[in-house]
Amino acid sequence: MNRKVIIDTDPGLDDAVAILFALNCGRFDILGLTTVAGNIGIENTTRNAGRLLAAMQRSDISVVMGADTPMRREAIDIVVVHGQDGVKGLALPEPEVAALPGAVEWMANKLIAEPAGSVDILALGPLTNLAHLQMRYPEAAARIGKLIVMGGAVDEPGNVGARSEFNFATDPEAVHIVFRAGLDLTVIPLDVTRRVRANPGQVAAMRGATAGNIAADVIDLYFGEGRESRPLHDPCVMLYALEPGLFGIEERNLAVDLEEGTDAGALKPGRPGLPNKKFAMTVDAPGAIALLTKGLTGSL
Repeated sequence: MNRKVIIDTDPGLDDAVAILFALNCGRFDILGLTTVAGNIGIENTTRNAGRLLAAMQRSDISVVMGADTPMRREAIDIVVVHGQDGVKGLALPEPEVAALPGAVEWMANKLIAEPAGSVDILALGPLTNLAHLQMRYPEAAARIGKLIVMGGAVDEPGNVGARSEFNFATDPEAVHIVFRAGLDLTVIPLDVTRRVRANPGQVAAMRGATAGNIAADVIDLYFGEGRESRPLHDPCVMLYALEPGLFGIEERNLAVDLEEGTDAGALKPGRPGLPNKKFAMTVDAPGAIALLTKGLTGSL
């Protein structure tokens, strides 16, 4: 049976590729997309989630609007990466169904309605929604099966500060709450996502089906100055969920920096005696791109 998942997201170019893969690969039962402000503000991230569903003729899947601000910090502006609309002007249809309000309540209700441990959450953006879920509905949060999170940098430099990664730096307090919740948590940090990049030939191979065509267009917008795209951060969450053997997991006792300044959200050694958490530290990058291509072209 396909695994039931909720995708918590802030699309976002790499979010878009991850969502398209999840919709097209035939291996997920997607209960809904919950949105968080993240990359470009809650109105844009929510609109983009609905637009992706409309493009894939999957508007039967709910989009539910979540947190519009971090728990106590100012949002980080990365318009330069994703454009004013979050997808750099990519042509997509408008949402066919209006988004629902109240992502945290919606997640809680879904988790309570389904058997405990049967719903995984694939978190592609800041963890604000998940932190509010843990604080307000801990009995529902305890029913999450696997929580797979893209965020952080362990041994790698950061991408918004010397040691801090965007998702975790946007809402360090949310990371702190989620880390301490005792959930079955796996973190996919920059240490592996920076290894997963597509070259022009690999992007061309993704074309054919609707999902692959849109994803290839997205990655074309996401190319750097060289011969490879920027890192495909968020698709790594979906790839790990399907094929964890592509990734090498290490358990480490790490906490999140809650201070002010450029290291906010950085990972640091945790207090002795705290439980370890799972971090993906290595990846079979060619295998990851091959799996991504199969999912986008419908050949899994």
